[in-house]
Amino acid sequence: MFSYNLYPGPSAKKGVYGFLLDIGEREGWVTAHASAVKVITPYDNELVIMHEGASGGGKSEMGENIHRDSDGKIVVGQNIVTNEKTYIKIPEVCRLAPIADDMALCHPTMQNDSGKLVIRDAEDGWFLRLDHIKEYGTEPSREKIFTQPPEPLVFLNIQGVPTATCLVWEHTIDSNGIPCPNPRVILPRRMVPEVVSDPIEVDVRSFGVRTPPCTSKRPSYGILGMLHILPPALAWIWRLVAPRGHNNPSIIETKGITSEGIGSYGPFLTGKWVTHANLLLEQIVAAPNTRYVLIPNQHIGCFKVGFMPQWLMREYLSKRGDASFKPEQLVPARLPLLGFCLANLEIEGQHISRAFLMPERQPEVGPDGYDKGAVQLTEFVKNELVKFDTPELDPLGKKIVDCCYRDALLDEYIDLIPIRY
Repeated sequence: MFSYNLYPGPSAKKGVYGFLLDIGEREGWVTAHASAVKVITPYDNELVIMHEGASGGGKSEMGENIHRDSDGKIVVGQNIVTNEKTYIKIPEVCRLAPIADDMALCHPTMQNDSGKLVIRDAEDGWFLRLDHIKEYGTEPSREKIFTQPPEPLVFLNIQGVPTATCLVWEHTIDSNGIPCPNPRVILPRRMVPEVVSDPIEVDVRSFGVRTPPCTSKRPSYGILGMLHILPPALAWIWRLVAPRGHNNPSIIETKGITSEGIGSYGPFLTGKWVTHANLLLEQIVAAPNTRYVLIPNQHIGCFKVGFMPQWLMREYLSKRGDASFKPEQLVPARLPLLGFCLANLEIEGQHISRAFLMPERQPEVGPDGYDKGAVQLTEFVKNELVKFDTPELDPLGKKIVDCCYRDALLDEYIDLIPIRY
């Protein structure tokens, strides 16, 4: 296999990722583009979440603690129209045992009869993005490792000198005078506290999407609510289209919404995308007890939220036990491609406004702004699915794709692959 890598760092790493994908394609298994974490509640309950998505989709961030203001409050989001912030307080958060940062091995020899996907880390070192750490105290646990590592680390696009302490919020200034959007550090996984090395069952597979602000005056595909519960068939659709999304720090220029390819690892493949579409579908069907959610980052309608949705959802799902819901707890999203919304969301007595769960309820967005954004998102999904409309696609996959082309309702997707409520 020949891999053309443009520069040391992400490019070279993805070249190595290509080796695993090539072997898996020949043998019938997948290395997911994903992070994973075991979440341990204050009551010692455990939940394993695997978070997938394109570059900038929140994979590394899923293994970070919730970011707080200096007074301990958590900013759920800031309204970009009024500048008003919405806060909550969570006195005791869950403990995290990281499993993987960017690549999760889903080898068939690890699978068991639990009905859940089993994974383990495919990397020996993690290539962590640091663009979101802009000042001291943003992420103390990680900053401690970076500032006082037990052995020297390799930093890229961080201002510093060899053998000296690097402050990871001091990013190298690009030629345009703006701090580099993609600073990184290579962190050996043996230096990560409480890291999990053995194969482990996945309770929830989440998918992250970078979303732009959306208002009625400037509608966009930023219409995702804080948490969407996906039927397995729709979870597969999202892995086929894998949107790179808004303001991706790994990409210098993008126009509108673009795709990172099948499984969000398409650019690293040596073979056919449709082959991996079939492999991912087989994987989903074979693990009926693993549940699926969709989580935005950066914006929810007119609210700037950063990665807070996935941190709060990690806390919420682990403290309630899993991602199983009674049908009456779910509301079909206004756009069927987004599965279900939650009717209500409460974390330790703190209510999350429905404006964060259903963006069409925001006065700045409204049903009209939402529907215009839904058109953008639907067109993108349908355009991306065209490349999989070939005779080689699994017959079940053909039926799912046809549902999307016909703007089917949720029930039709659930009829094809039942959802475990």
